[in-house]
Amino acid sequence: MENERKIEAYRAILLRWSERINLIGPEARRNLDDHIAEALEAARILEPEGAVLDFGSGGGLPAIPMAIASPRATFYLCEADQKKWSFLKRAVRECALNSIVLGDRLHRALETLDPCVRFRLVTSRAVGRPGEWVPIVADRLDAGGRIALFERDPELPPIPGFVVAATHRLPRGEENYLVILERRV
Repeated sequence: MENERKIEAYRAILLRWSERINLIGPEARRNLDDHIAEALEAARILEPEGAVLDFGSGGGLPAIPMAIASPRATFYLCEADQKKWSFLKRAVRECALNSIVLGDRLHRALETLDPCVRFRLVTSRAVGRPGEWVPIVADRLDAGGRIALFERDPELPPIPGFVVAATHRLPRGEENYLVILERRV
């Protein structure tokens, strides 16, 4: 019941802020419930706990619903756009989430964190080319840490040092996949 209240609070603040700034596109606004359901399904699949980094958090999809569904995780939401990270801070506060908003580019945000912070999970939804940014977070992964990419295509170009451990089709259409990477052993 508490999670449902938080989801509704997130939904309301997202729609309110989206009237003023571009947090999510028209398709996401029209299908917001489906996007939230997809994020909750990803949380079910991934079972986040410990430190979780979401890179390119934007309007909080999928990170905010995942954080709501994952009370044993601390989400670090990384977003460079000032208006978007202002929104994220507000959403985290209003939904009473165990989350930290990092308002900077990925490499600079990681430099500001305590070097002891190790991520058990890194998520990103269609941000840039994973082959370019995954190596930046590789040294901050915990032993057994995973990277979960929300992608339109289940086939990724090879990323040195990583293998695709699993691919899950997500419920929001035929071009929505969760691709899970693990370090190559």
